[in-house]
Amino acid sequence: MSDPSPVSRAWNSDMGYSFRTSPVALVSALIALILIVAALFAPLLAPHDPMDVASLSLMDSFKPPIGMPDADWSNILGTDNQGRDVLSAIMYGMRISLVVGVLSTLFAIIVGVGVGLLAGYLGGVSDALLMRIADVQLTFPSILTALLVDGVITAALPGTMREALQIYVIIFAIGISLWPNFARTVRGSTLVERNKDYVMAARVIGVPSWRIMVNHVLPNVIGPVMVIATLGLGQAVIAEATLSFLGVGLPSTQPSLGTLIRFGNDFLFSGQWWVSVFPGIALILMVLAINLLGDWLRDALNPRLR
Repeated sequence: MSDPSPVSRAWNSDMGYSFRTSPVALVSALIALILIVAALFAPLLAPHDPMDVASLSLMDSFKPPIGMPDADWSNILGTDNQGRDVLSAIMYGMRISLVVGVLSTLFAIIVGVGVGLLAGYLGGVSDALLMRIADVQLTFPSILTALLVDGVITAALPGTMREALQIYVIIFAIGISLWPNFARTVRGSTLVERNKDYVMAARVIGVPSWRIMVNHVLPNVIGPVMVIATLGLGQAVIAEATLSFLGVGLPSTQPSLGTLIRFGNDFLFSGQWWVSVFPGIALILMVLAINLLGDWLRDALNPRLR
């Protein structure tokens, strides 16, 4: 009899059973999947190309969404002040928000896990120094740290390079504001693992410290990192939207959900509410689905919470 496939083993595992018996996890995963597919395949699925300036017409501006008088089925969620289709703009905007969120979270994981492993395994002065740096940064709100880092780097860049490098600056600024959460969690788990028998045995036979940390300790502390990464992704998406809403995020040529909400905010109380409300709903659904999946993952990985 052939061995079951990895997908079959995962589906029939304890975590797979927890997932398929949790209505909240199933609904959240479905919403997240729909939004991710819509974002990744926006060029194929979007009814219009909001990035093509030549196709925009001011005569099509402020078309209302379906359900309102003079609505047009070619623009289900209406259009903005430039005649840009709101639905298409949301799909393209989610691509940028997700890319920034995922890359900044990965950057925070790499820095945070590395610092946490070093601090927890080495202990002593190294632990005290690295954790005091993390403590100092945690005293500032993450969005304030991201604002500061973004402002300093942007001011230091030549004017001709700012727009081209802005997305990388945003990724770095958000990622550097999130790493202490990963570092403190990994450091605490590493303190527990470093005194266990398998680590002591590896030391006795002369395994280098870096190999012990990477090959032995890291796999045993990665569970909490997965939970924080899921929740951190939601924080990163919100941080990017906040920076863009404040006008210090991505340029208008690369509109994310935060940029779309900022543009629509100017018309929120003049009757064209859909320009801002629908991107806001998309942002809420995305972050809520990610956070609910993070909550489920935390419960699934912790038997005490089952």
